[in-house]
Amino acid sequence: MASLTIENYVKTIYQISSAQADGPATTGQLAESLQVSPSTVTSMLKTLSESGLATYVRYGGAELTDAGRALALRVLRRHRLIELFLSQTLNLTWDEVHEEAENMEHAVSDLLIDRIDAFLKYPACDPHGDPIPKADGTLAPTPTIRLADLQEHESFRIERVLDQSPEFLRYLAETGLKLGAQGQVVSNRQEAGVITLKVGESTATLSVAVAQRVLINRDAS
Repeated sequence: MASLTIENYVKTIYQISSAQADGPATTGQLAESLQVSPSTVTSMLKTLSESGLATYVRYGGAELTDAGRALALRVLRRHRLIELFLSQTLNLTWDEVHEEAENMEHAVSDLLIDRIDAFLKYPACDPHGDPIPKADGTLAPTPTIRLADLQEHESFRIERVLDQSPEFLRYLAETGLKLGAQGQVVSNRQEAGVITLKVGESTATLSVAVAQRVLINRDAS
């Protein structure tokens, strides 16, 4: 059974690589994400390489092997199902579930996770719109269109939030941009760095930088 540290590393490598078209995760990126020193990362990457979970090239970064990717997806499956379970059964908000899931994801069995999956009726995504890996490791496709890319009068539906820091999630909730929220672009002034949206009866103005971290579906029907 993989240790907590190994699980955290393969999960982080997977997330960083996925965010950059499957490019290798650099030592600096991992150090920043895991809040450890670069030398600690280098030592751990050598361990992962020796264990057959990742390939590591000095100055070139790390990539997961098939075994490492399978383990990363198992950890993400646990994490995201726990988040959704806490949200739907205990009414934790979307800015509260991440930290709790981080504490629990290494302690639950695959059997319990499969039971949670069945209890929730095999959901496709977690409270932030992240896809939940199935038991066989497959993932449903996710939207790739960013809110910042929409033009005036285009309609949208919020499908996924890439920045899941509690502060960012609370900010979105305050502006009405929760998962599933529908709206329309009033204006998109890229030169000024702002985008104005109408959500329900409210109007909100966001920075383009914020809108870059929100994925949408253009079909809001």
